[in-house]
Amino acid sequence: MKDVSRRGFIAGSVAAGGAAAFAGAGTGAAAADTRGGGGFPPPPAKVIGPADPRYEELVARGYNGRFSGRPESVRIVHRADHVVAAVDDALRTGKRIAVRSGGHCFEDFVDDPAVQVVIDVSEMKAVYYDPRHQAFAIESGATLGEVYRTLYLGWGVTIPAGACPAVGAGGHIVGGGYGGLSRHHGFVADHLYGVEVVVADRGGRARTVLATRESGDPHRDLWWAHTGGGGGNFGIVTRYLMRSPGVRPGDPTTLLPKPPATIRSLTLSWSWADMTEAAFVRILRNHGTWHEKESGTGSRYAPLSSWLILNHQANGRFTLVANVDGSLAHGTKLLAEYAAAVTAGTGVRHESEESTALWMKSALTADPYAGGRYPFKSKGALLRTAWSEAQIRTLHRYLTATGGEHQASAVYLSTLGGAINTVPASATAIPHRDSLFSASYETSWWPGVPGDAQLAWVRDLYRDVYADTGGVPVPDAANGGAYINYPDADLADPRWNTSGVPWHTFYYRDNYPRLQQVKARWDPANVFRHAMSVRPPGR
Repeated sequence: MKDVSRRGFIAGSVAAGGAAAFAGAGTGAAAADTRGGGGFPPPPAKVIGPADPRYEELVARGYNGRFSGRPESVRIVHRADHVVAAVDDALRTGKRIAVRSGGHCFEDFVDDPAVQVVIDVSEMKAVYYDPRHQAFAIESGATLGEVYRTLYLGWGVTIPAGACPAVGAGGHIVGGGYGGLSRHHGFVADHLYGVEVVVADRGGRARTVLATRESGDPHRDLWWAHTGGGGGNFGIVTRYLMRSPGVRPGDPTTLLPKPPATIRSLTLSWSWADMTEAAFVRILRNHGTWHEKESGTGSRYAPLSSWLILNHQANGRFTLVANVDGSLAHGTKLLAEYAAAVTAGTGVRHESEESTALWMKSALTADPYAGGRYPFKSKGALLRTAWSEAQIRTLHRYLTATGGEHQASAVYLSTLGGAINTVPASATAIPHRDSLFSASYETSWWPGVPGDAQLAWVRDLYRDVYADTGGVPVPDAANGGAYINYPDADLADPRWNTSGVPWHTFYYRDNYPRLQQVKARWDPANVFRHAMSVRPPGR
């Protein structure tokens, strides 16, 4: 079974499926005109059917082992014009399509039985400087690890994206994207200059177009839809153009954030064997109160990010990891003060370990279960304030429930705030500019095991944590809703969402009507869709 103690490092990195490479469009030129890669011609596009031995490899790329699609074919594409041809063919024959990038989908948006053609963009993975647009181009099939390595070794820059290097950029960026550097540099989408996509026009033909954030771009609203609008909505992304706002174009080494050379980390861990409910409540209250006080950009602790990894007691221990820039002269002091604040008055012992790692080596550390295809269920929420004492006691009750089948069940809490919350909610499609934490409630089980007990555990836990708001994190003074890169189909199911609040309010809040207008303009036939895609107005 996977090592759930590592899952906390992945917070913010998983996208809303291979389907998340679907997106919107604007004006411009095809990726094939400016693609990097040394000038060697790419292989031809391929149509892979069930009789081809490669088919099984391709349909098994999905991250969540709960789902397994059997499309009529998988289209392997290498260039934007390959994508155009694949979409044109599907439109002409009336086939339902989906797209896969990294394959880290929480739900069945790609592996839906209704999907007949999967367009696999994983071979479109070039990362390069585009002098025409004075921005970095990231093709939608590139993984975050490939992006980090190329940007850093080539120009000494990065994007503030997630911590799982196997995640595809195609879905991650369009969903907003966040990671360990986001408290310093905001969401990934805050650095999106432009996006190139294949769309289906009103005449039923596919074409490649480009949208940018330039004020004079007549399709700027389509760029906006990609700054957190999520996947499966407007078209198929072929590449992103990244340049931080406010920088002067010219020198590529100044166009995106520079990561720290090293990361200094502090890990605190507690044994469930030593834990009491009172001590658990005190630890989490200390943690939450501290972050409520120190979440702003003006705090002396602004450089610090943390991940709380609340493994089920069947796993033995739970953990808190805090990171700072390794070059900070007072970094060790910040971490020590943080540890003292979290552990104060708990009455239980903890273990502590400090370490320093090179940034790129840390960023490229492999996900320990990326290829496992374990079935899992994840449910997310954004918190504007720390968990209440009643919610913490609910967490304790579920995390200490008997049963070895819960060894891979956990709750993860990542810190937000900082630079993320300095941007207006309407400036990007992702509206979550007032949350302090991102929480994930997750369980997984062995392949071949029904998983009924694990599913019931995580669904009941989530319902009870948010019992005061219909079993879901309705946006209010305490809750911020949910993050679209962590899609949860239960939010659209009245059996689990009894609040009366529609699913899209959790993910998009007041930005949803504007996204619907983008949908109406750029995907009028609703070609690009899944169970939780943006609906055209009136549907």
